[in-house]
Amino acid sequence: MKLLNVLPTLDPAAGGPVEGVSQCALALAKLGHVVEAATLDAPGTAFLADAPMPVAALGPGHGKYGRAPRAPLWLREHAPRFDAVIVHGLWQYHGFATRQALRGLHVPYYVFPHGMLDPWFKSAYPLKHVKKWLYWPWGEYRVLRDARAVLFTTEEERLLARQSFWLYRTRERVVSFGAAAPPGDAARLRDCFFAAYPTLAGRRLLLFLGRLHPKKGCDLLLRAFARVATTEPLLHLVFAGTGDGDTVAQLHTLARELGIAERVTWTGLLQGDCKWGAFGASDAFVLPSHQENFGVAVVEALASGTPVLISDKINIWREVDADRVGFVASDTVEGTLINLRHWLSLDPSSAARMRTRAAAAFAARFTIDAHARTLLQALAPPPFSA
Repeated sequence: MKLLNVLPTLDPAAGGPVEGVSQCALALAKLGHVVEAATLDAPGTAFLADAPMPVAALGPGHGKYGRAPRAPLWLREHAPRFDAVIVHGLWQYHGFATRQALRGLHVPYYVFPHGMLDPWFKSAYPLKHVKKWLYWPWGEYRVLRDARAVLFTTEEERLLARQSFWLYRTRERVVSFGAAAPPGDAARLRDCFFAAYPTLAGRRLLLFLGRLHPKKGCDLLLRAFARVATTEPLLHLVFAGTGDGDTVAQLHTLARELGIAERVTWTGLLQGDCKWGAFGASDAFVLPSHQENFGVAVVEALASGTPVLISDKINIWREVDADRVGFVASDTVEGTLINLRHWLSLDPSSAARMRTRAAAAFAARFTIDAHARTLLQALAPPPFSA
């Protein structure tokens, strides 16, 4: 098949969906499929040089919505080269442009919402939800309605999506998501991380890796960590990721106020071997998120054999709990604290067994190759009926 991914950006700092699209493109290419991308990035943007597929940069997009007049013109001209178009994410111009460009063409498009229909956003950002309602009937509702199918990464995400807007009509499919495995020898990857952060060697590291965003529960993690730090002198918290200036500044201030600033390292965005080394070097991965439709970083931790301490608002929490590869609690300070205490109470042999189960769970459920296969099944044309 020839597939076109359409998304706002391929910036790695944008989080899990970008990583998922990139890794899936590599897996599909190995199977003999042709994959390209179109984004609202400006031509010549530096990170596009590292993209694992040809990219048409149709921006720069204007404003937060990302309006790029060139996008629908390019899509209408080039979409007929592809068997299917896959739109990733909502609430920006790329989805609207795809629907407009493909009208009247015999090219189906599909939409991955990537959690952007979760009702948590409605309660967390009520004013933004009102603005979305004003846009929904003539914009995103029609993008979803006219798609060949809307692809959800978990059954939980599919059911939650129905609760955000009463005007809702889609053809739904669940397509298991996945992540890549660590590239090579675990010891080499850990050495890469410790070469960049030598003062962390010998510490018991708790890792947060992702966007520093209010929905991720970073403040919960800082508060819970402050309550266990005094009992474990070698315990150290690593925040790997970027966020907007105000959010990052607030988190730094909170760490100082809690008296744990010396026990927290802020690495910024980690990529490649250094990222995988951070997973492998860590005692556990922690994500007390308020909303997560899948959690690519959670799965990357499992791939590295690193147990996960997560909230029950991450839509793969049931799999984590069933496979006994971590601990699950509420997205509160108390819930995060319970997870930390459960992990710290484990004896070394129990922790080692959990690490073994983590790697096995990844291999059984969450490989990128499995995701590529299920995606191809979802994109297969419907059977002909006489």
